[in-house]
Amino acid sequence: MEIRPTTDEDLGVFVDTLHTAFGRFPETPAEDGGGVWWSAFEMDRGLLALTEDGRPVGTANAYSFELTLPGGAVVPVGGVSAVGVLPSHRRRGVLTALMRRQLAELRARGEFLSVLLASEATIYGRYGYGPATYTGRLTVPRHRAALAAPRAGDADGGSDVGADGGSVEVLRRAECGGILEEVYDRYRRATPGALSRPHRWWTRGAGQPPVAPAPRHVAVHRDADGVPDGYASYSLGEDGTLTVDETIATDDAVFTALARFLLGHDLVDRVAFKHVPSDHPLRWRLADFRAAEAGGDTDWLWVRLLDVPGALTARGWFADGELVLDVDDPFLGERGRHLLTVRDGRAECVPTDREPDLSLDVRDLGSVYLGGTAPSTLVRAGHVRARRPGAAALADALFRGGRAPHCLHWF
Repeated sequence: MEIRPTTDEDLGVFVDTLHTAFGRFPETPAEDGGGVWWSAFEMDRGLLALTEDGRPVGTANAYSFELTLPGGAVVPVGGVSAVGVLPSHRRRGVLTALMRRQLAELRARGEFLSVLLASEATIYGRYGYGPATYTGRLTVPRHRAALAAPRAGDADGGSDVGADGGSVEVLRRAECGGILEEVYDRYRRATPGALSRPHRWWTRGAGQPPVAPAPRHVAVHRDADGVPDGYASYSLGEDGTLTVDETIATDDAVFTALARFLLGHDLVDRVAFKHVPSDHPLRWRLADFRAAEAGGDTDWLWVRLLDVPGALTARGWFADGELVLDVDDPFLGERGRHLLTVRDGRAECVPTDREPDLSLDVRDLGSVYLGGTAPSTLVRAGHVRARRPGAAALADALFRGGRAPHCLHWF
């Protein structure tokens, strides 16, 4: 078997092989080649697995993204996608060979993190990836959708956080691509766990709505000066469900204003908000706390560290302390013991021979890295070993982010 990099000339073969691996057929792209989810592939980052007689049997690709870390740093990451092996060639080491080659290439590019969305939760842990962000859906019946007045107001009794002097305008998706791109970029730079959406994605219509050109209405929120600072992409189904693809807001007041608009839509039985983080205050804003039905809770972004010291010193920190981490990377055959010292929001990470406080697999370090999974949870699950009393509690305090990480970009 041969693993080789791809070029633009390989696009057709790559797409056909990938779809065959999943038992599907490619959609027909627009005349300019856009309008389909795979139209933003970076073929200089692709890999093809070939049999000895040159037949393609496996694929892997990576996108060039930026990831926002706790503390606000924005760093380049490889977004792993389009991974597939033909059903006739599974369990022959093809996927393992692709993953090993891809990790080597990610490192060669200087990327100390890679991320992916896992089609199956049992596959990618063996390659060092751990679930790091989570998302869900909130569905609110229209007749129970009244918002409560906030109880924490100003000295004069306060005002509703949605009454912000702004306005909401309804546009069609085709009318507001530039607005969506600009607002999303502001949002993702301020949100730990969020990924960039490169300009190419928007112009090619790659991905899922609202990036894809599927018909959608878009509620655009503008501040008191008329500057767009939030949007919600939505569609209304025949069953009376208004489904919100995503709600992007630069602060909670803007989200509340958009939610009020959506929950007040005529001819709607229920509003389903997709991609809502578990700690979002929306259900607390409802007069009836039980009105919002949670569902579809799932992992989303999986994270893998390729350079442990580089990754740990890149993010911001919200408590001071020292931990010795003994990190095992069985897929790459590497193991390292690192002294993590955090002071005033920044970290140093150096090799040490001190006794470890925590022993963990690199996949578990990926899960706790963005602050979305508490190390003590993995200790209780039997995956991370706390080597001294208080180590898990200290790790919880150190790895906790300023807010829960959240990613809603699909790739």
